[in-house]
Amino acid sequence: MTPTASRNNVPLRELCGAFGEYLSTVRDLSPHTVTAYVRDVRQFAAWAKSVRGAEPRPVEVDHILLRSFLGTLRRRGYAPRTVGRKLASLRAFWRWMLGAGVVDEDPASLLHTPRTPRRLPVFLSRAEMDAALRTAGPAAGTDFASVRARALIEFLYSTGIRLSELTGLDCNAVDPEERTVRVSGKGRKERIVPVGQMALDALETWLGSRAGLLSRTGRRDETALWLNRRGERLSPRGVQRIVRAELRQVSERARLSPHVIRHSFATHLLDAGADLRAVQELLGHESLSTTQIYTHLTTDRLKEVYRQAHPRSEGEYRCDRPGGERAADERKEQPADG
Repeated sequence: MTPTASRNNVPLRELCGAFGEYLSTVRDLSPHTVTAYVRDVRQFAAWAKSVRGAEPRPVEVDHILLRSFLGTLRRRGYAPRTVGRKLASLRAFWRWMLGAGVVDEDPASLLHTPRTPRRLPVFLSRAEMDAALRTAGPAAGTDFASVRARALIEFLYSTGIRLSELTGLDCNAVDPEERTVRVSGKGRKERIVPVGQMALDALETWLGSRAGLLSRTGRRDETALWLNRRGERLSPRGVQRIVRAELRQVSERARLSPHVIRHSFATHLLDAGADLRAVQELLGHESLSTTQIYTHLTTDRLKEVYRQAHPRSEGEYRCDRPGGERAADERKEQPADG
């Protein structure tokens, strides 16, 4: 049913189905994002009903009610980032209703997104990443799980793709001759990403195990590149479990996930002098500002190297460094200007 102005007297939650359909078909958002947006709108509707005794109609909602909802979330201990995401969902909902003629005004546009501290991404050092690749290497075994884990770690680090992009891959997305993979990113935008030879070698071994699995399970028509033990497409949760188990062997960080490998991929490229815009393209970021978060990591590291290595980094000669004592003595012997 097409939204019309007559629907401004319909309870908010009754509009969620049409809103979700719009997000899926018109904006082409991922199912996960659509579910999150709709869930946030339903949460607001339920809260408003508890406050007013009845679920409000769209025309009954003003910016004061919306602000009160966000304030309630903050008092309940929701993180600023989470509150900001819920506000983004409500803004999208009201923009949709405004465009569909359900409402004449957009009260959500009067609200400001709460400030959130910019959290630097977690990444592995080059040594830790090398250790992870060695741990998952051929010495780990030739059984199904070991071969798959090795290929997953190599492929993630070689390409830097997102978890959802990885699990959505079919076999025909990889071109071994061109050493590339065709990735469907956010908004289902496709991009071509290079794949290193070591990752292709690990992938070739995995494809042999994959063929044997499909033969045993009778699922020869399965197109997914990454499979579980039943011969079905490997789920994001399954990849997370595999990657976390491998990374825990080389790192004690609390948050270990496939995204940590993506962060490591970007950081190591920039450390080696890669162009920021090239890294943006590889990661599939729409905005360069999203990629620039990684420059904070590399800048912080450069500052630390400078602080430790430069004799005048702390306002005086550092005599505990090579040449520092000699340089300090030479300074004392120099005649005063004048």
